Amino acid sequence: MPSRAAASSKASSISPSDRPRKGYVVVGPRRAMSLEPGMTAPDFHLPNANANHGPSAMNLDAARGEHGTIVVFECNHCPYVVASVGRLNAMADHAASIGVGFVGINSNDPVVYENDSWENMVKRTEGDMPYPYLHDAEQTVAKAWGAERTPEVYLLDTDNVVVYRGRMDDSPKDPGQVTVEDLRVALDAMLSGDAPAVDRTQSIGCSVKWKA
Repeated sequence: MPSRAAASSKASSISPSDRPRKGYVVVGPRRAMSLEPGMTAPDFHLPNANANHGPSAMNLDAARGEHGTIVVFECNHCPYVVASVGRLNAMADHAASIGVGFVGINSNDPVVYENDSWENMVKRTEGDMPYPYLHDAEQTVAKAWGAERTPEVYLLDTDNVVVYRGRMDDSPKDPGQVTVEDLRVALDAMLSGDAPAVDRTQSIGCSVKWKA
């Protein structure tokens, strides 16, 4: 695993480019399963690119908060993620304030999308990213969880059971067009001891970029 020090230049934003490197083809998903509401999330152990938040490597227990966990499959290059960065950061801050853990996981193949390399993950965290950013280099976690797109969120209770899966809101590319904040609604329900009225939505974003 490359050192965090490998990134020498500061970067507080991420590139909106969503073009694969020339000569490479983006292939379809190779999921081992689909993790749905009511199922228990499998554990992981992944390196953390964010030296300012969390240990250098984390498992699910380390990510878990007193009242649950939010796991977001995301990346650096996807325009849907780029446009959601402010909302992701705000949700991470809100989660921390109410005892809910929050982590991002990047599972994209950096051979196809160089912006999603470990070095570029580290560069992104040198901005104001307020949560751990984990690297699923072998894509085993994305496959085990059935992740399909970026951004895609999973809300877990204190037993790591999925309470909600899907989109954060209904307009990841344009915050001004949001009409429903699905994740926040599900989170509020969980913290009130209720099941969310909607526990599954289709995520809106870029496909996970699988290894060839």
